[in-house]
Amino acid sequence: MIHGSIVAIVTPFRNGKIDEKSLEDLIEFQIENGTHGIVPCGTTGESPTLSHEEHEYVVELTVKTVKKRVPVVAGTGSNSTQEAIRLTKFAEKIGADAALLVVPYYNKPTQEGLYMHFKQIASEVKIPLILYNIPGRSGVNLNPETILRLARDCKNIIGVKEASGSVQQASKILYLCGMDFILLSGEDALNFPLLTIGGKGFITVTANIAPRDVAELYNSYARGEFNRARELHYKLFPLNEALFLETNPIPVKVALSIMGKASDEFRLPLCQMSHGNLEKLKTALKEYGLI
Repeated sequence: MIHGSIVAIVTPFRNGKIDEKSLEDLIEFQIENGTHGIVPCGTTGESPTLSHEEHEYVVELTVKTVKKRVPVVAGTGSNSTQEAIRLTKFAEKIGADAALLVVPYYNKPTQEGLYMHFKQIASEVKIPLILYNIPGRSGVNLNPETILRLARDCKNIIGVKEASGSVQQASKILYLCGMDFILLSGEDALNFPLLTIGGKGFITVTANIAPRDVAELYNSYARGEFNRARELHYKLFPLNEALFLETNPIPVKVALSIMGKASDEFRLPLCQMSHGNLEKLKTALKEYGLI
């Protein structure tokens, strides 16, 4: 069920509030262009600055708009175990297909604490759960051995979004957990390499602006057209780099604004791009043919 190009969709704002119409339009744009799944309220969705009410609203609106055409993997993680449980229960109740649980950030738990955190959440819901390892933001790495413990002990923990940037770590996860465990790339520059070691797809920023090509990269690989998949990897490479010139989701929201698809409104502490990086982003979009 969970595979392919799964977009970590932005949360569009207008005048400080969630722009419902733009979000609906962005979801339709994704589905029309072959995206295999939608993640609302992930890092790219600016979940840290959404209120609990807004978070639930975005997840529910996404589920209602998608209408089961593709899986919705709701971002429901938190550095508070009880808050993560509450958000995950809500996602389960309103019909999300799975939940994405980020490693708790700032409080830097031990591996045992991480195990207990995710196990407690898993015990409270039946919805499939995908772990989200992003040590650059959380401050702690979710070790492959801990992932193995969780996969063995919690039947509804079905995979991991791996954003450590380490192909070696990704390989060790599959070596320990087996090829049925769902490994998803969490870094667009590694989407193709992680497919080659047994990954099932990617939770992607770049698909926000180039959904058809990102989906086709996966589809080509799944069809055994490895040369075509590699060509798309290198075609997308400069775009992937441009979208991380500054902290995600700053560049991708600016790109969507330039493309006329959503506003480039952020919530502090995120802010507009520097002039130099903005010009680099525009150049990348032009060279790709997006503007």
